[in-house]
Amino acid sequence: MTKILIIDDEQAIRKALKEILEYEKYEVEEAKSGFEGLEKIRNEKFDLVLCDIKMPQMDGIEVLEKIMEFNPDIPVVMITGHGSVETAVEALKKGAYDFIEKPLDMNRLLVSVRNAGEKKELVKETKTLRRKIKKTYEIVGESIEIHKIKDIIDRVAPTEARVLITGENGTGKELVARWMHEKSPRTENPFVEVNCAAIPSELIESELFGHEKGAFTSAHKKREGKFEQANTGTIFLDEIGDMSLAAQAKVLRVLEESKILPVGSNKLVKVDVRVIAATNKNLKEEIKNGNFREDLYHRLSVIIVKMPTLRERKEDIPLLIEHFTKMIANEYNMAVKNYTPEAINELKSLKWTGNIREFRNVIERLMILCEDTVQAEDVRKYALPIE
Repeated sequence: MTKILIIDDEQAIRKALKEILEYEKYEVEEAKSGFEGLEKIRNEKFDLVLCDIKMPQMDGIEVLEKIMEFNPDIPVVMITGHGSVETAVEALKKGAYDFIEKPLDMNRLLVSVRNAGEKKELVKETKTLRRKIKKTYEIVGESIEIHKIKDIIDRVAPTEARVLITGENGTGKELVARWMHEKSPRTENPFVEVNCAAIPSELIESELFGHEKGAFTSAHKKREGKFEQANTGTIFLDEIGDMSLAAQAKVLRVLEESKILPVGSNKLVKVDVRVIAATNKNLKEEIKNGNFREDLYHRLSVIIVKMPTLRERKEDIPLLIEHFTKMIANEYNMAVKNYTPEAINELKSLKWTGNIREFRNVIERLMILCEDTVQAEDVRKYALPIE
């Protein structure tokens, strides 16, 4: 049941509101002052607050500001008398969900209450989805190597430092980039991923910086590039070692000036973007071979994070088995399978050239093809792709 708090110094108003809302099957509590209302909000859970603006000692705007400080997810509907509409508009700017003028139009009030309740549910659903996403991108492991990675993330994420993540394919470079973003002050803003290896060299500039209508044959309309899409957030340049030298020069300019030049335009566009890059190549070797700009490397590598291979952290394999087994069981609506100690040791003995990506594929294969308990023989049989 939706629980509503009414904060108003006029008893008659509180009583009238309470009777109407309880008739509509809402649970209602009252507070005769801002101080009393804040105390109740701190000690109880409410889905909605109705708050008068004009009250002695602490007015409604002050109450709203304090609610927004410690519980900004509660929708607050302000009640205002004639002549204080400007104050009500100020309240909206400070986080109020809505305002209703006196004398109260009860139909208008009930519509606002219902809409505010729906907003509360949307906020709750969004938080649940964010938790699920974070669970999906969890960094699993208790090895020394993984603890080092987690420690670097905690130290670096709150800063604006650029990060270069290196390591073999499948080691989880994208996970680190996502957690750098999640734990940063930019977490509520976009995280935009660009796979530089998957974009043809002739299209990479348009993809990164956008283009004007008519800039080239197929440019039928203006398009925003990835840097603009990531504005105020984070851009993740995956496999940056595969980027052409021409595009590297443009990226370097963005890092130096925080401005982009869309293809076919002569007007620079300012962007505020944190750059995280990743590569499976040895960029110092690429620099020697003339395939990568040394100045760009130094711009990107303020912090270097080297991802360990699964071969270097085999003690994490039991945790990874549990993690992927539960995830895949949930995806396929299957029962979770158990593993014998011998099966776990067999999985530990494999070389895992594809790292976590290969490991997950094997667990998925075992989940589908094995009986309730996975045996060592099953691992030997199914660990390699079926031909």
